[in-house]
Amino acid sequence: MSAVPDGKKLVRSPSGLRMVPENGAFTSPFSLDEPQWVPDKECPRCMQCDTKFDFITRKHHCRRCGRCFCDKCCSQKVALPRMCFVDPVRQCAECSLISQKEVEFYDKQLKVLTAGGTFLVKVDSSEISETMVCRLSNNHRYLFLDGESHFEVELSRISSMQVLTEGSTPGEKDICSYMSLLDSQKSEGGSLRASGMVLQYKPPGSLNLQQLHMDTADDKRVASAWLAAMHKAAKLLYESRDQ
Repeated sequence: MSAVPDGKKLVRSPSGLRMVPENGAFTSPFSLDEPQWVPDKECPRCMQCDTKFDFITRKHHCRRCGRCFCDKCCSQKVALPRMCFVDPVRQCAECSLISQKEVEFYDKQLKVLTAGGTFLVKVDSSEISETMVCRLSNNHRYLFLDGESHFEVELSRISSMQVLTEGSTPGEKDICSYMSLLDSQKSEGGSLRASGMVLQYKPPGSLNLQQLHMDTADDKRVASAWLAAMHKAAKLLYESRDQ
């Protein structure tokens, strides 16, 4: 184990090298823990194709799900940033597809979120809106909102999040998936466009929920892309909580 700058350290696990925060309290809320591997003695056959393992057909563990496969069913090496691996790691076909989609989030959507967007922000039932730039912190743990005032929302304290599309109002069922919202940014004049966000969270030291209502302002295209990326971030966030 060796220390490196920026509060991170390099650790070696059975699955490969990982770059993790020195202080576990600063782990990204999108991160996943490494799975427990299925013990070798409990998997005499490939858990995908049922091929029997022997001296020629070796067993391999998927680094994402921990299940046991033959080389044919677990041959792809794919980046797995949610587990902080330095290099691509061996994954089964099902997990590799999921990880490839997540790599796009880390390569593209996270950059959009940390760059920020401009919104009209209202807190709770207040009728007063403030123009603020909202962005995700570099460690992915907070939403920073900056205008005439400044406050922060810790992602782990968010209890619910609803991304609104044009023509929808808070409380309506949002039938737009995060992928359809992302796809709508690729074409000019698309019918789907994120127009706002309502989230509920518990401020530090409080047991009561506070509501934040954000509407796109100024450059609506940039703000809408930020909301679409945040919608996808929410999916990963809830997956991490449920693991």
